[in-house]
Amino acid sequence: MAFDNHYARLPERFYVSLLPTPVKAPRLIRYNEALADELDLNFDAQDRDRLAAIFSGNQLPEGAEPLAMAYAGHQFGNFVPQLGDGRALLLGEVVDRNGKRRDIQLKGAGPTPFSRNGDGRAALGPVLREYIVSEAMAALGIPATRALAAVASGEPVIRETVLPGAVFTRVAASHIRVGTFQFFAARGDEDGVRQLADHVIARHYPQLEQTENRILALFNAIAERQAFLVARWLSVGFIHGVMNTDNMTVSGETIDFGPCAFLDEYDPRKVFSSIDRQGRYAYANQPAIAQWNLARLAECLLPLFEGGEEQAVEDANAALKTFGETFQRHWLANFRAKLGVEGEGEDDLALVNDFLSLMQQGGADFTLTFRALSKLAGGADVQGLVGLFSHPAGLSDWITRWRGRLGRDHEPAEKQKAMEAVNPAIIARNHRIEEAIAAAIYDDFSLFHRLVDALANPYEENADHADLALPPRPEERVMRTFCGT
Repeated sequence: MAFDNHYARLPERFYVSLLPTPVKAPRLIRYNEALADELDLNFDAQDRDRLAAIFSGNQLPEGAEPLAMAYAGHQFGNFVPQLGDGRALLLGEVVDRNGKRRDIQLKGAGPTPFSRNGDGRAALGPVLREYIVSEAMAALGIPATRALAAVASGEPVIRETVLPGAVFTRVAASHIRVGTFQFFAARGDEDGVRQLADHVIARHYPQLEQTENRILALFNAIAERQAFLVARWLSVGFIHGVMNTDNMTVSGETIDFGPCAFLDEYDPRKVFSSIDRQGRYAYANQPAIAQWNLARLAECLLPLFEGGEEQAVEDANAALKTFGETFQRHWLANFRAKLGVEGEGEDDLALVNDFLSLMQQGGADFTLTFRALSKLAGGADVQGLVGLFSHPAGLSDWITRWRGRLGRDHEPAEKQKAMEAVNPAIIARNHRIEEAIAAAIYDDFSLFHRLVDALANPYEENADHADLALPPRPEERVMRTFCGT
């Protein structure tokens, strides 16, 4: 790895330097060769023992400067002034083939000063879940951290039961979070907030270097990326599950795939996370929570805005209002594309919302319904769509309105192709993920590998993966997902 570490050059209060704790018997589960090539890593993919040693933390590559990052965060609305990397170590940074700086981090690398009496390890199940879902999100075209490797540790971890352990290697644009800013702001460390802001601008928003009121410009840029990101989540039925401020990156990437899940049948109130007992992070609540998190970031940055306190508050409120408008614009653009409509029609919002309401009333599967609509635009029989609704009342009238909005001059095959390019044929189904994890506990990784391979091309239909695209039978339904810690 050609490390070029910048975060390690920040003051010592930003992190704690320490080495990974070796594991007993590392064994490589999967290595992402395509991502490794993108990162310009020159490892021999056939040398599985060496890869296992490196990506378990047993053998450090030259130039690595492992560190645990300090951060705070609001967890389910309650502020915790010190969190930090309790089971993760940033090995260092590399510059990929496209000239982009990327973090390489080990998760499950052992205890750190931020572990809060935890063991610093990761169980196999959460490692496989993060590998599957992060790669699925990237293939869907949604900004997300990536999976470089998964390694079995050869050691047990104790959670509710004794489970096999594993180490996950995560690649990110950076691991800087809203909670990182909160760590310094909570301590009255304005200089720390400023240094962090300067670092974030240099790393993620260099176009703002010479901008007037650059910290406000930074806040607006972060808000814009979050509006785009959350709108994309909703467009594929993704529920993050734990949108705490320490799980919102300033780079605009999806991070931390603990209790996340995808919708099967459409329900805007849907919650999967076992720790979200009040539905704070339900599917439809995610835009408002993103705005709430950004308000917490604004509180950290206010002293750095120009023009005095009163002007700073006014600017922050204006930026938060703009976030809502920007999110709505992105969301509607995504769903226009999913419906195949072009331009901006006055009734488009009602057309989208009415279709979603019909889906909810009819218990229609989110992913399969939009895929069937794509085929209907291409000339398929309407029953392919209607059959997905247990109660199709009102659907016929909606289809008439939709066809009127499409107009008569579109070419069916081209319209279907365009719609299928945004309406996936396959997603990371919750029940399949759980099935893969259950098999892996007994050392059978075949379904895990099959899922990762199938999800690499989510917009293409593949007969070999047809079973993986199906929604769960009643007895297969996953009602709760769990945090990796």
